[in-house]
Amino acid sequence: MSLKGNPVLNKSRESRTSTDDLAFFVRLAALDSLTAAARELGLSLAAVSKRLSQLEQRLGVQLLRRTTRRLELTPEGRRYLAGARPLLDQLAALEEAVSGETAQLRGTLNINASFGFGRRHIAPCVSAFAALHPELSLSLQLSSQPLNFLDAHMDIDIRVGEPPDSRLVARKLRTNPRILCCSPAYAARHGLPETVRDLAQHNCILLRQHDSDFTLWRLTSGEQSINQKVRGSLITNDGEVAMRLAMDGHGILLRSWWDAQHSLATGELLPVLPDWQAPDGDIFAVWQAQRQLPARITAFVTFLQSNLQSVD
Repeated sequence: MSLKGNPVLNKSRESRTSTDDLAFFVRLAALDSLTAAARELGLSLAAVSKRLSQLEQRLGVQLLRRTTRRLELTPEGRRYLAGARPLLDQLAALEEAVSGETAQLRGTLNINASFGFGRRHIAPCVSAFAALHPELSLSLQLSSQPLNFLDAHMDIDIRVGEPPDSRLVARKLRTNPRILCCSPAYAARHGLPETVRDLAQHNCILLRQHDSDFTLWRLTSGEQSINQKVRGSLITNDGEVAMRLAMDGHGILLRSWWDAQHSLATGELLPVLPDWQAPDGDIFAVWQAQRQLPARITAFVTFLQSNLQSVD
């Protein structure tokens, strides 16, 4: 008896959601609009809308509300998304386990990093890793804030500082102290502070990030630790802008070593109080705790750690 002509079996096949549908919906839920999804998936807007409608008809529920500004998950959509991601992760882990004898990675890896560090250091690593694993689909998103894993649907977040959430796993990629610096022009006009307390008398370039008290600089030297309140006439939330302001001679800046090292080496910036630093700028890879961590996450984090350790 031929199964191909069995109407019961054919109906079952038509009503069954495929893993492609799950992956499509997970990616769609992570984007702001159908237009963005169409652009990323390489499909027409009509094709994306039709595929979503077919999925909703098959399930008999509305998964997404289409508003003029963005897509919003319905309660059913949130439940479907919560179940879809673990299924896709389990399938990818199964495929990796079955093909574990080879070094070839497959599936999708979504990465988030900060703008400056992401452009300068993570993007080249993503490019090199992609060349080693052509069957792996890689996505690099750059943002100014630490990732909210529940909302962002990312696999790995590259961030400065260890996360406070114990439900996340963090692996240090490299040490990265924050140091004080200023331009030679500023030093010539105002002199350099001799003690941490002298910073209160200087114009400091203030970097507002992550809802922290950006006017309180926590500095250490050996076993000494001082919390120093500073002031400044220039405030920004962008690290590259802060560096530009420092090189233009506007004040003293507390900045990550990875960002300031080149300007210090060329003499565009001078070290200020070189025995003092803020040690909470180390670079971490962060991901959600999982029963079976996909090999693609482990491999990429190990690759990152190896490559970033060699960055001067």
